[in-house]
Amino acid sequence: MAYQVNITRRAADDLQKLHTYIAERDSPERAGYVLDQISSIVERLSELPERGTVPRELAALGIHEFREVFFKPYRVIYYVEGNAVFIVLIADGRRDMQSLLQRRLLG
Repeated sequence: MAYQVNITRRAADDLQKLHTYIAERDSPERAGYVLDQISSIVERLSELPERGTVPRELAALGIHEFREVFFKPYRVIYYVEGNAVFIVLIADGRRDMQSLLQRRLLG
């Protein structure tokens, strides 16, 4: 069964900001490489979304409906609903993820 992968507007914004940050601080080529790798990971979720793990910061709060996959140090946070995958956050895992996840996912 193939899952439809959807990237929320906020996650798309995350990706654009990440690209801009890397391009300015490293190089446009490196930024393109990172985006290609993240895109590849996201595409593979259409085949096997269950492969991701529950983010440890959310598991500590008893929240288990979100999953994550990595292109280290970048984290792609998503949830599965029916036959669809919803990407809700793409972030550098070196950030304060506890605060970011609470703000973004728990409002």
